[in-house]
Amino acid sequence: MLIFVYVDVANPEFLAFDLMFVFLLILSIFLHELGHAWGCLIQKVAVGRVVLHGGGGFCEHSPATSHTEDELIVAMGPIVNLALWAICSLVTPFAPNDGIFWVLATLSWINLWLALFNLIPIQPLDGGKLFYLLLGRLVPYHMAQRIAGGVGLLACLALLPVLFLSWWAFGMVLFFLPSLPLHWQMVRGRAL
Repeated sequence: MLIFVYVDVANPEFLAFDLMFVFLLILSIFLHELGHAWGCLIQKVAVGRVVLHGGGGFCEHSPATSHTEDELIVAMGPIVNLALWAICSLVTPFAPNDGIFWVLATLSWINLWLALFNLIPIQPLDGGKLFYLLLGRLVPYHMAQRIAGGVGLLACLALLPVLFLSWWAFGMVLFFLPSLPLHWQMVRGRAL
């Protein structure tokens, strides 16, 4: 959390904005995970727990789910983020003051970013899981795993320079290193 906080002793207002940003980010991740839990509950799938950790979170649910149930469960996280983005974007122009405007605009931006980032077809992101599940509707699942692994491997290799450039250009460290070995195992048919 402190990585996002830029402490400027001369101007404590920046600290307040940074802390509010961190709070809004954690709130958005939590709501994203509750979206997964909601996808479970509407299908009567037992939810074990919702966990937040340093780089995101997860919703632990009953492992006995079908691929169709998994599609909805996985999709509900980004759907919640897109809904929050849409609602905040619509309400922001009517904000009564600059502080509320900033909170709504920031919440809108965070949720759009989370939804788009989560839809990258890399495991364990929602996009990687959805890509595999949707491919399974078109081809046998063993082939879907190999294709999703190959696409994920290429996406991992493309994402690594982006992560480096974001650190170099903006000083922003994104603690998400995609798993090249996992995708290589998927291509070889040995994962998932």
